[in-house]
Amino acid sequence: MTRLQGKRAVILGASSPDNMGQHIARRFLAEGAQVLVSGRKAEVLEAFANETGCAFATCDLTEEASVSALADAAAEKLGGIDVAINATGWGLLKPFLETTHEELMAMTMLQYVGPFHFYQAMLRKMARSAGGRGGSIIQISSATATIMLNDHAAYMGTKAGADHVIRCIAHEFGAEGVRANSISPGLTETPMTAQAMTAPGLEEAFLKGYPLGRIGTSDDIAAAAVFVASDECFMTGENLQVNGGLTLRRNPMKVEIEAAIAEATGGAS
Repeated sequence: MTRLQGKRAVILGASSPDNMGQHIARRFLAEGAQVLVSGRKAEVLEAFANETGCAFATCDLTEEASVSALADAAAEKLGGIDVAINATGWGLLKPFLETTHEELMAMTMLQYVGPFHFYQAMLRKMARSAGGRGGSIIQISSATATIMLNDHAAYMGTKAGADHVIRCIAHEFGAEGVRANSISPGLTETPMTAQAMTAPGLEEAFLKGYPLGRIGTSDDIAAAAVFVASDECFMTGENLQVNGGLTLRRNPMKVEIEAAIAEATGGAS
């Protein structure tokens, strides 16, 4: 498999073992890309790099200087950047009226301001006018940026905002040879959702919204990312709903989730 042969990819959000960023990195490596993984946890990144043979560099997405340093490190280690993927996220579930100012600011930095800086830094390396070859910017978003889920407003709003930034990039930087697209999973088995997925009845409550009949996987997202990163992709400014048709229907309401869990546990709270 060599669909990404010669591509140089930065994948931010790969410092949790077996998370979506790491799945994407493994698939990119298998497709022939040079890969640099990044995130906050140096020891996890180093272990993954040693295992797979990719490069790594730490980055705190909430610090603009750290993001700029990541772009410099990636360009030096890879010889340039052709693909930049933001796979970071914080799955805060909290009622709207209970979400604090501090939580809202943290979410905004991680899922809107930080990604904005990440795209800026990557574009300064990728754009043809800056000596780059153009390429592909990919935002890992969420179906909940389009459809509703209770108690998730801060997450949903910032993801939706970043999706619109992606459209702005697509509009403004197409002439620089850069494509920009979002990929939106639904409920996916990842370290971020692992604790919630253990609740009896929860997965069954969500499954009703999936026409294809199963919850998505990180490998589903990695496969889509390969296409979007490849030269086969003649698409920009789009949000790919890689979620088994979930956005044709809906997520369950909070009362439906609670009822499904209660039924699965025999009414235990």
